[in-house]
Parts: sequence; structure tokens; C-alpha cells
Amino acid sequence: MTHANPGRVAGLWYLSIVLLGPLRLIYIPTKLFVTGNPAATVANIAAHQLLFRAGVASDLISSITLVLLVLAFHRLFQGVDQSMAVQVVIFGGIMPAVLNLAGVAADLGALAIARGVDFLSVFSKPQSDALALFLLNLRNYQYTAAEILWGVWLFPLGALIYKSRFLPRFLGVWIMLGGLSYVALSLSGVLFPAYQGTIFKLSQPVMFGELALTLWLLLKGARPLSQTQEVARA
Repeated sequence: MTHANPGRVAGLWYLSIVLLGPLRLIYIPTKLFVTGNPAATVANIAAHQLLFRAGVASDLISSITLVLLVLAFHRLFQGVDQSMAVQVVIFGGIMPAVLNLAGVAADLGALAIARGVDFLSVFSKPQSDALALFLLNLRNYQYTAAEILWGVWLFPLGALIYKSRFLPRFLGVWIMLGGLSYVALSLSGVLFPAYQGTIFKLSQPVMFGELALTLWLLLKGARPLSQTQEVARA
């Protein structure tokens, strides 16, 4: 019996997140948000509602895809260490997905204000614009909170890769260093916000570990040792 390569399955889910994530995280803020100008930001969202809605939709799809990704990793690594594989599912899938969905609610609130829904007529225009900006900033705070989860889940994942014997150990080390950088970003955003940008720039090389893992899984694939032996006997 032929099995789908679980490494390539995980790689495909990872690639989906890599492609979907930048839309709301990077592209939309660059195109629509005007720093220090709530009125201009709200006007941009109102004028480009489809783009903003696409960002919301991409976050919804990414949340589901993230859970599917960690389940694929659980299937791949459960024979290496079941406890750490479960940690990958919890810290890397379930918790970030729930937090992401809460952030989507804030975005939908900002969109409602930009559309000028009737029940907000009690607010003046500057007040409603300020409320929309608050909701968008709340989304940024959600990203700061999520970064610690983006980092923590990479520790058990990197350790599983290192122990697995069916993936290169350097990828495991690279992934764990990336996890450390995300944790540093999250904590600096809370404790030392002025240095968060500097930490982000310094962390770039280790953050590419996830992309390297994605490409390795897509190109090379990976199978648990037990499945590799089963395929060899077939």
C-alpha cells in the first residue's frame, strides 16, 4: 500500500501559510494604513473594502491551515516523541489559531466603522475614526502576543527534527534559533518597544529557518522511520 509522503503534506500546508500570511500582516498595512492619521486610514479602508476583506479572509483560511499543518507534523513526529508532538499541536496550531480569530473580530469592527454602520451615528466622525484606529492597533497588539506562540512552538518542533534521524539536524537547530527570535520580539514589544525594530532586523537570518524547512519538505519529503521501512518492504 502506497502512503502519501507526510513530509510533503506538511510542506504544502506550510507553503500555504507562507503565501497567505503576508497579505494582512504586511501588504494591507503598507497600502491602507496611514501612521498617525485615523481619518486617512478609515478612508482608505472604505475605498478598498474588497482588499481589506481579502485580508480578513486570508486570516480565516490561515487559521484553519495552521491547525492542519500541526496535525501533519504530529503525524510525522509522533513516533519520535509523542509529548513534544502534542506541544507542537497546542502551541503551534490551536492557540495561535484562536488568537488569530480574535484578531479577525477586531478587523471586522474596524471595517464596520469604515462602512459607516448606522448604530455608530452617535459618534462624531473623529471619534469613530479614532475607534477604528484603536481596533487596528488592537490587532497589532494581538500580533505581539501571538509572536510568543510563533516562537514557543518552534522549540519542540526543532527538537523533534533534531531527534528524528529522517531530517537534517541543522534544520532543527535553525528552527529553534528562529523560535528564540520570536520570543525575543514578543517580550521586547511588551517590555522595550523602542528596540523591537532592531531585534527584528537582527533576527532575519534565523527566521528564514521555517522557509528552509518548508522547501526541504516540499523537495525532499520526509517519512517516519517505521513508514520508510514499510515502503521499502512493499
